[in-house]
Amino acid sequence: MSGRHKKSCRLLRNTRLGGSLAAVTAVGATAISLIAAAPAGSSQNVDAVSAQAMAAVPHGTAASPKEPHTLALSGKSAGNVAAKKREWLPTASDALKLATSQVGVSEDSSGGGTKFQKWFVSSPWAERGVERDGGQVSDYANANWCDMFVSWIGAQLGVKGMGADAFTRTHAQWFKDQGRWGEDATPGAVVFFSWSGSKSIDDIDHVGMVIKDNHDGTIQTIEGNTDNAVKIRTRDKSTVVGYGYPEYGSNDA
Repeated sequence: MSGRHKKSCRLLRNTRLGGSLAAVTAVGATAISLIAAAPAGSSQNVDAVSAQAMAAVPHGTAASPKEPHTLALSGKSAGNVAAKKREWLPTASDALKLATSQVGVSEDSSGGGTKFQKWFVSSPWAERGVERDGGQVSDYANANWCDMFVSWIGAQLGVKGMGADAFTRTHAQWFKDQGRWGEDATPGAVVFFSWSGSKSIDDIDHVGMVIKDNHDGTIQTIEGNTDNAVKIRTRDKSTVVGYGYPEYGSNDA
């Protein structure tokens, strides 16, 4: 990695967002009502839209994720019974396919201009972040966007339990509070990194998604805001703090 992306993806760069890290509160129990989407930085201002704030966002608000698809199933014995319907939930494969299709998307010279930042700025999560931390919604337009990328993936597909955030630490804490946090590098898991090798959520620097476990002490990932772009990476497991597990559907569902 080079340039500012060697720094922490956890904070906004060059913004006026106020509030200290100590002001970032633990995610409340009400966050469990949020079911869907839901790097390195250079300032001491909080780059955050917390899961706590997201929990207060009503379903159906602008920029909300897509509803699960409904598929009609027909059977030989359907007779006069209308075609049965079932709910389709996006799988880990669906999420990774969308994520990898974004490889090559990069930021502009100001550190902004990506679809992920534009989406976040237009979403209710940006407004909630400003309510909590101060500053202006527009500050997110040129902010570190590794977590915005992950959140965008979840929002586009309507992935349950993905969470949505611009602040890696509160996003990780949200997964942990939901009981969806662990140490297994499963495909589609949201992976949180600390370049120091720390295993503390308080030291998280960056986030991406697991493509696969290479079973050699490394994992293959897809990440936003790495060398200013979306790229596929190979990461040493020693830098992993933990994994968040969205509620993906089964390939057989």
